[in-house]
Amino acid sequence: MENQITKKKLERYFKLTSSALKKVKNNIIKGKEAHAKEIIEMVSNYLSDAEHFEKKKDFINAFGALNYAHGWLDSGVRLDVFDVRDDKLFTIK
Repeated sequence: MENQITKKKLERYFKLTSSALKKVKNNIIKGKEAHAKEIIEMVSNYLSDAEHFEKKKDFINAFGALNYAHGWLDSGVRLDVFDVRDDKLFTIK
């Protein structure tokens, strides 16, 4: 079913968020390094949480943690901490 959180769906979102994290790390706006560091740390923590929940087969909390991680990335893009122009990985203006 489409509304279920499967291992396959988690894998897709892990890949998406990991790709987005890699992209922002290479596109920090000059002067925004302190904000970027804080966002990247939060994203890394949520990714770690998602991995922890996935190992426990708690796919709902794993998916939730992935969504929080990606939300932090989108916020950083919207607040001009990261300079990315990729509407496949981010919600951009």
